[in-house]
Amino acid sequence: MLWAGFLFGLLGSFHCVGMCGAIALALPGQAGAAPARYVGGRLLYNLGRVTTYATLGAGAGLLGQGLRLAGVQQSLSIASGVLILLLVAVPERLTAQLAGGLGFSRPLAWVKTTLGRLFQRPSLPALYATGVLNGLLPCGLVYLALAGALSAPGVAGAAAYMACFGLGTLPLMLGLSLSGQLVPLRWRGRMRRAVPYAASVLAVLFIVRGLGLGIPYLSPRLSTPTAETAAQPRTVHYCH
Repeated sequence: MLWAGFLFGLLGSFHCVGMCGAIALALPGQAGAAPARYVGGRLLYNLGRVTTYATLGAGAGLLGQGLRLAGVQQSLSIASGVLILLLVAVPERLTAQLAGGLGFSRPLAWVKTTLGRLFQRPSLPALYATGVLNGLLPCGLVYLALAGALSAPGVAGAAAYMACFGLGTLPLMLGLSLSGQLVPLRWRGRMRRAVPYAASVLAVLFIVRGLGLGIPYLSPRLSTPTAETAAQPRTVHYCH
């Protein structure tokens, strides 16, 4: 399902332009001084976001792995789809309020303060750190992607899923930071309104996958080992 993460990031990048476009446009550094450094700094900023998304994905994968060990592998995929649908239905301002209610207000205040300091430093490490911290800001689109990462296979799979999601947002966000005004304002609004529909399609894919309908690649049927097969000893192959 890595392709789903990339596709969701690609479509959702218009949402990123609306929410974080101001940060991308305000990044320090002058285009006329050193073009290679200018482009490299903005690329590092976006790779910083991808790094954070992959790290958050690893955390989601760790949680999902624990749930799979509890024997809820198929149910987890269905639950991920339902969670995505719930997040689509909840206004983004409420998710931000929920993050504050869960005790994230102080860490978020630190993130915003540190971002302000980093904007005074046009160095390449500072631009990368800006991207890392930007990935921690409240974002409904990231929450939707993390809900999908819960059902990814293993910690590495969930991290890769979120990394693909971040890479999907990279072309438009990098282009925006380089060009200044890549997408007209009216198109940003239209594409932002399309994000919930794309998220809903992704949710349906996760639900269908969890149902185990026997559809190759899309909804494979998972075989549950019986007590009889589990009791059979495994064949050991020896090298001669």
